Amino acid sequence: MSDKSYESIKTLLASTNPNELHRGLDLVKREISRVGSKEAKPLFEMVSAVFYIDPLDHPELVPILNEAISLAVGFGDWVIPILLEQLDSGDLKAQMAISHALGRIGVDAIGTLMDEYKTSTETAKQTFILYALGKIKSPKVLMAVHLALEAAQSPNLELRDTAIRAIGKFTESIPYMDLPDDLRIAIIERLRVGLADSNPGIRAKAIRSMGKLARHKHLNAEELGELSTRCRQILGKDENFNWDRAYVVRKEAEEALGYI
Repeated sequence: MSDKSYESIKTLLASTNPNELHRGLDLVKREISRVGSKEAKPLFEMVSAVFYIDPLDHPELVPILNEAISLAVGFGDWVIPILLEQLDSGDLKAQMAISHALGRIGVDAIGTLMDEYKTSTETAKQTFILYALGKIKSPKVLMAVHLALEAAQSPNLELRDTAIRAIGKFTESIPYMDLPDDLRIAIIERLRVGLADSNPGIRAKAIRSMGKLARHKHLNAEELGELSTRCRQILGKDENFNWDRAYVVRKEAEEALGYI
């Protein structure tokens, strides 16, 4: 790649103009096609810098952000450790984009993500890793279920919340015949505990994840009956009329009830 091309891409990707950013990303794609992803490695840093766009300040740049995430994934699995390092940035919007990218890399990222989770001492980083694992659509996420079960017991609100969400996402990807019964029961028990959490967001995710268990055939007839009863309690449709005060929890319970 010539110095002129490099500088041109650098200038375009430093812009806040959607058209210029799109042109810059398109030039990166062409360069990858021409020389290969590893040879275009110097361009990856520029592409990942787009992750720092704030979609709340610049909603018009959301398509550009999504395009940059897709392009980062297209560089190949050699970007996984680099993305994991960037999770330490402390910039929430960038961390979300990085997590999306790691999740979209897919199966190739599972082992590295799990290793990083186990060795990390930063709860925030563990939270984003779990979020990324929940984005992976493969039965192989079965390997990561135990991490989410442990994290769902964390005193840290964000980690606990993300873990409850991840459990539900995992059950979408794992066929019911491939989920060992002891692990299935452990998941149900952990979600039941989540239903009694003091935080409404966690209760909402717990009932949502229970609904996913029902939808994807992970519950037997007795467990479906118990879930139906719990949903009716949340909605105030039982004899006690003592519904959950949080609308978001009732909303998720209504949807879960539709899967029974």
